Amino acid sequence: MMDRRDFLGVAAVAAGAGTPLGRALSRAAHSARGTAGDLDLTEATVVEIGHALASGEVTSAALVQFTLSRIAQLDRAGPELRAIIETNPEAEAVAAALDTERKEKGPRGPLHGIPIVLKDNIDTADRMTTTAGSLALEGSIAPRDSGVAARLRAAGAILVAKANLSEWANFRSTHSSSGWSGRGGQGRNPYALDRSPCGSSSGSAGAVAAGYCVVAVGSETDGSVICPSAAHSLVGIKPTVGLVSRAGIIPISASQDTAGPMARTVSDAAALLTALAGPDPRDPATTQGRPAVTDYTRFLDPNGLKGARVGVARKSYMGYHPETDALTDDAIRQLRELGATIVDPADIATAGKWGDAEFEVLLYEFKAGINEYLAALGPNAPMKRLTDLIAFNDQHRDTEMPFFAQEIFEMAQKKGSLTDPKYRKALASCRQLSRARGIDATLRQHRLDAIVAPSGSPTWLIDHVNGDHELGSSYGPAAVAGYAGITVPAGYVAGIPVGLSFFAGRWSEPTLIRLAYAYEQATHHRRPPDYRPSSGT
Repeated sequence: MMDRRDFLGVAAVAAGAGTPLGRALSRAAHSARGTAGDLDLTEATVVEIGHALASGEVTSAALVQFTLSRIAQLDRAGPELRAIIETNPEAEAVAAALDTERKEKGPRGPLHGIPIVLKDNIDTADRMTTTAGSLALEGSIAPRDSGVAARLRAAGAILVAKANLSEWANFRSTHSSSGWSGRGGQGRNPYALDRSPCGSSSGSAGAVAAGYCVVAVGSETDGSVICPSAAHSLVGIKPTVGLVSRAGIIPISASQDTAGPMARTVSDAAALLTALAGPDPRDPATTQGRPAVTDYTRFLDPNGLKGARVGVARKSYMGYHPETDALTDDAIRQLRELGATIVDPADIATAGKWGDAEFEVLLYEFKAGINEYLAALGPNAPMKRLTDLIAFNDQHRDTEMPFFAQEIFEMAQKKGSLTDPKYRKALASCRQLSRARGIDATLRQHRLDAIVAPSGSPTWLIDHVNGDHELGSSYGPAAVAGYAGITVPAGYVAGIPVGLSFFAGRWSEPTLIRLAYAYEQATHHRRPPDYRPSSGT
């Protein structure tokens, strides 16, 4: 059975926060702060930045300059977070044009002129490459924008940089290191530099947590938005598959992949989701039975927990870490005080039973999806099939496989087509266990609006020898079902962030945003990172 370590991996760093190194890292982080009047750009919200842009207190050009300066000071210097793979050489020109457009025509919307970071598996048809962190695709320029990039450009956002990630979105080795890629190196967690940033959207999370940008886009197959968001004290939304276009995103799974927003607040995540969500003829899943919602900020209700029924997946997704359980129990008490009816326990009877079937599905779908993606790069692209990637890694073992191999690639290559009865049986099993007999059954049995559980254990020490070693998590059900989930900061264990997850059925984003926002507004657990060299100090 696959567990989280089969999707992740790691690397080791250590020091003391009270040491000269610790004090130097803290000074570097704080010296990189930027302000616009009384506004701290490292912690400002989308609305606050929008007001500053509207008043002329700041310009988009200045925002881009701030982002690039902060990346320079914190990403390859100072704490060396390695959250960014490359910056957009056109960003300053784009910002200047959007400043002019704002003056002449007014803003296109709330994201007009705001810098946004995209995970490096999301195509942008500009001077930035899209490589999934792999040296095999170094220099690869997408022939056209992904659906996500196109929608963000239309909203007036500035695509300022590509984020580092767990290479190939953590689907290359069963011993991989979260946040490590051949191109970007080992990403670090700004709350404790010796701790994993989790994956695979580690760089997107780090960029937002460290104040490079106000929001970023990640992608998830199984935990890759939720886990790094929780590990960086962020809000992350894993949308229902089909809400956001996957066209032009380097794939793993046609049945589970989705892009999603990562932000410091629920309101910012909802604003970004509003821009991202929409039909795209290049992704048929986005045209099938989608909701009519066009503005997810409408569901930001501070009283949103009153009258809600929330179930606790206690036996399924708690009990692996006492301090995490204590934070979760405190959150449950707060949910009750905010007017929710708590059903405890309300467990998913089939929890975890889909593990073997899920991995089988991912192997088949990855082979089909990556071959299709590589073929679309055109006849001059050097990598045309999965076999080419495997050969490249073998030929460049010193740079591509210094810590872990590519056994998942090799397993996927042995699979047949998506017409194979073994694949179809595994997919049917996943859907039955995670949906009809899983989330749907639990929601129906207890008449719930959502299920709640800790997002995962405090993130683990970076360890390139043994790989990732997460103790537990709750993102599996929504991931395998293709349903929605959201994580919100719930507190800290020894200074390491822990998240609280809400998840429910298909197209449940409005409900989840309402519940998560009410909890967030009553608790305000998030605090900025302090860039400690070690979690033990």
